[in-house]
Amino acid sequence: MVRTLSAGAVGVRFSGLGEAARGAKAFGFPGLEFDPKQVMELGAGAANDLFREVGVTPQVFGLPVEWRKDDATWQSGLDELPALADAAQAVGCTRCATWVLPCSNEREMGENVTFHVERFKPIAQILGDRGISLGLEFIGPKTLRDSMKYPFIHTMSGMLELGEKIGPNVGLLLDCWHWYTAHGTVDEIRALRPEQVVYVHVNDAPEGIPVDEQVDNNRRLPGQTGVIEIAGFLRALDAIGYRGPVAAEPFYPPLNELATNEDRLRTVQQSLDRIFDQACVPTQG
Repeated sequence: MVRTLSAGAVGVRFSGLGEAARGAKAFGFPGLEFDPKQVMELGAGAANDLFREVGVTPQVFGLPVEWRKDDATWQSGLDELPALADAAQAVGCTRCATWVLPCSNEREMGENVTFHVERFKPIAQILGDRGISLGLEFIGPKTLRDSMKYPFIHTMSGMLELGEKIGPNVGLLLDCWHWYTAHGTVDEIRALRPEQVVYVHVNDAPEGIPVDEQVDNNRRLPGQTGVIEIAGFLRALDAIGYRGPVAAEPFYPPLNELATNEDRLRTVQQSLDRIFDQACVPTQG
């Protein structure tokens, strides 16, 4: 597995692709979640030179299409996606990811499935034509699901079924927080094929809160409390042969309150050291 820096997820801001790559390398992250627009601005040749010089690989990018809104907004993003996907392909990136809300105030389950399939099919096709997989993240907390009128997909199995309707290059963004809050099991992960996992997020949960009362934006650093059985989670991924990016996404205010990028990066690096040591699985970085 490749320790990957998702800067925005840990409250870190960089001025550009060069600073991001060097910051990742300096704190033991051989992988980087990046913005393909920055590759386009720099030029693919210069971006590749940068990544080679620094010794960091562009592992994954967030889906640059606003597919949740009106048709015109979705279509505009769809029109821009081929050039952005070309930029990602040009630096050797084969993974893209986004999240899917587990509820709706507008659409019941069947209608919402149809909506997501229609929105994602052309996206997946554009990415697939360039050898890029799309990871869809299921969102687990019952507290969020109960906040809207209609529940939607919120489990690993449900998201895999949706992905099958969309295209062969669609898999999971698997976040241990959502796996935990959806009452997921290690056996479910062990039943996966490695290509079904596009991207992995790690974090922990606060102590003393029943699982169905956990709130999505109140998390902890990976391995901080031990509420989430992260060692079993990582061992299961290792057992199926997953060798892709793993990034911290703690949504933990005290992390954002640290004075500098360096403080935040060091703290996240230490948290990843902790969980990979607990799991005793190999990782880059």
